[in-house]
Amino acid sequence: MAPSIVFILLSTLLRVTSGYVLPNEEGFISGVISDKGLDYAKDLLIEKGIASIVLLQLPEIENSAQVPFVGNAKVVLSNITIKDIQVNSSSLRTGENGFVLVVSGATANLSMRWRYSLSSWLIPIGISDSGTASVKVKGMQVGLTVNLRNQEGTLNLTLLDYGCYVGDLSIKLDGGASWLYQLLVDAFEGNIASAVEEAISEKIREGITKLDNLLHSLPKQISLDKTAALNVSFVGNPVLSNSSIAIAINGLLTARNEALVPQSYQKGLKISSACGGLPKMIKISIHENVFKSASLVYYNAGKMQLIIDELPDQNILNTAEWRFIVPQLYKRYPNDDMQLNISVSSPPFIQVTYQDVGATIFVDITIDVLEDGEVIPVACISMEISASFAVEIIGNNIAGRLRLQKFSTYLKWSKIGKLHMRLIQSLMSSVLKTVILPYLNFKLMRGLPLPIIDGFSFQNANILYIHPWIAVCSDVSFLGDYYLSQQSPYLS
Repeated sequence: MAPSIVFILLSTLLRVTSGYVLPNEEGFISGVISDKGLDYAKDLLIEKGIASIVLLQLPEIENSAQVPFVGNAKVVLSNITIKDIQVNSSSLRTGENGFVLVVSGATANLSMRWRYSLSSWLIPIGISDSGTASVKVKGMQVGLTVNLRNQEGTLNLTLLDYGCYVGDLSIKLDGGASWLYQLLVDAFEGNIASAVEEAISEKIREGITKLDNLLHSLPKQISLDKTAALNVSFVGNPVLSNSSIAIAINGLLTARNEALVPQSYQKGLKISSACGGLPKMIKISIHENVFKSASLVYYNAGKMQLIIDELPDQNILNTAEWRFIVPQLYKRYPNDDMQLNISVSSPPFIQVTYQDVGATIFVDITIDVLEDGEVIPVACISMEISASFAVEIIGNNIAGRLRLQKFSTYLKWSKIGKLHMRLIQSLMSSVLKTVILPYLNFKLMRGLPLPIIDGFSFQNANILYIHPWIAVCSDVSFLGDYYLSQQSPYLS
């Protein structure tokens, strides 16, 4: 078989089971595959497993048998090829010991070539012949049990038990005599059955070994850009129930190339499996601390600042436009160009509520006058911005858009005397709505990658707000075999 599909799904689509305690208190992104998701994974696994077996050629079989009144016949079966497999029933069960996949009542069709040579004292001249035959395999059962455990942030996959059993087979000759058919049935039935069983069992071993190697190659950290990296190391062991599989990753952002040291955040203990009554394959939950860690990393790196020297209304960036609002500014710097140096003064405060994501952002806007090539700071206005963040799923990323709720301004310092803040507030409102929020939304719409493997995509995703978690309830669709060639399935 080719079991990689299901177990890649199990190891990368994360956690959400009702009342589950997180596998480890440091897991801030978590999720589960529901029974619907497991059925999808099982069917996809079987489909891909069959594809890997069809056209598989089995080893040549040679045997001899005594034909009554004729003599000894040497028969060789070659080009034994599995043409197709049909599955009648299957099941994927989870339990404390791991995953159990069972396929029962399967049938398979084989093609082969035969040749024989016959000699005896009655027939001094040897007789030989050749032809083709088809084989129908019935009552085939395939099963495997695997265990998935966490070791230092990496998942280890262990094959505990596996096997294939062939119940019955029938052979149809193209050419040959009736005695040869009976000879094939009597002498070769066990050989053909064993060859099928061993070939499928070997495919299972190969698949588990390749998948285990793939799991070991998964990165523990993914660089998002030149500033930040996402900690995707697994925490705790997978939690298996009779209808779902739960796994968690650390999920926090760190400065790029920074050692993966847990940050001090208050831990969430439980999350709900509810998807608002929607039967979805997976549910991925993201703790608000993921967003807080992103806020802290980009703030500490000095990335939350912007210099504005162009505006839709360019007149705002000239002291002449301010002559009635701040006369002393125009008096001291008549008709000089200006720029606005905008910087976030502290890491934005982010909190998931039961309706949306709330954000409080403290911004300092320093007014600079450009005179004779010199940048002259003349005043600083602080703004407290309250906004809501509407989460969206764009491709396989979680992104969103800020919506302004309210804002307030006050004068932080001034070199040009007292300012009339009521008059200035309208100008700041224009800057906020035309520059600051569009700029932030441009950055936010890039989003953060959700842990799903290449080749799969979210389908009909719904967003739920369950303080302090954001939950993505979604089905998934399989787009192709791109993932097979990737060493780093998280990357898109």
